[in-house]
Amino acid sequence: MAGLPQIDVTVTEPASAGRRGMARQSGPGGQRPLWLELLSLPLLVLIWHVLAVVVASRFLPTPLDVGREIVDLTAHGPLLSDFGKTLARAGIGFVVAMAIGSLLGLVLGRVRLVDRLFGPWIVVGLNLPAIVVAIACYIWLHLTEFALVLAVVINKVPLVTTTIREGVRSFAPEYDELADAFRVPFGQRLRIIYLPQLLPFALAAARTGISLIWKIVLVFEVLGSDGGVGFRVGVYFQFFDMKGVLAYTVVFIVVVMTVEYLVLRPLEHRFLRWRDTH
Repeated sequence: MAGLPQIDVTVTEPASAGRRGMARQSGPGGQRPLWLELLSLPLLVLIWHVLAVVVASRFLPTPLDVGREIVDLTAHGPLLSDFGKTLARAGIGFVVAMAIGSLLGLVLGRVRLVDRLFGPWIVVGLNLPAIVVAIACYIWLHLTEFALVLAVVINKVPLVTTTIREGVRSFAPEYDELADAFRVPFGQRLRIIYLPQLLPFALAAARTGISLIWKIVLVFEVLGSDGGVGFRVGVYFQFFDMKGVLAYTVVFIVVVMTVEYLVLRPLEHRFLRWRDTH
C-alpha cells in the first residue's frame, strides 16, 4: 500500500533457547559429530553380519547374501517396479494429506467455534486403527489404487491437522496487533508474520507424515494390491524367504535415509537457519 511504512517482522526465539538447542545438537567445540552418524549404519551392518555368522540359519542371511539378492532382484526381478509403485502411492498420499491437513489446521486454529465443533472428529481420526480404514476403503471401493491412496490420506490428515492447528494457536498475538496498527496487507502478513511461525510445525508434520505414510502404504499393499513393496514382502513371507524380505527392507531403508538426508534436512536447515543465529 502506497504511503505506508515498510515494517520487517522477524519471529525469533530467545537467545538462551537457541544456544541450548545448538548445545544439544553440537559436540565439543560447537561442532556436530557427523562422524558418529557416518559410523552408525556400518556398525549396524557389522552387528548384523556377526549375528548371522553366529546363528548360521537360512532365516538370518548375511549382509553379503542380501546384497547379492538385491543385485539379482534389480537386474532380473521386480524390485524397481515394486518400489516405483510404492513411491508413487506414498508420494500422492503425502501431498494430498499435507494439503488437506494444512488447510484444516489453519481453519481450526483460527476459528474457535469450528475447532470446538470438529475437534472431536480429529480425535477420532487420530485413534482410528489404520487397518480398519484400509479394510473399509477396500470393501467400499474395491481393491483399487484410489482406495489405497484414500485410506492413506484418511489416516494421515488428522495428524497434519493437529500439528498445524497447534502451530496456528502458538502465533504471537503482538505481531497481529503490530500488523493491524500499520495496516499491513494480508499477503505481507502471511510472508513476514505467519509463515516463519508456522514453518517449524509444517516441517514437523512433513517429517512425521513421511515416516508414517511409508508404513501405512506397505501394510495396505499387503492387505490388497497388485504390486509394491508391501505386496512383494507378503509373497516372500508366505515362502519364508528371509533373503527376499531383507533385500526389500534394505533398499527401503536406503530410500528413507536418502529422503531424510538429501531432502528433509536440507529443507529444515534452509528454512529454520534463522533460529540458529539467535
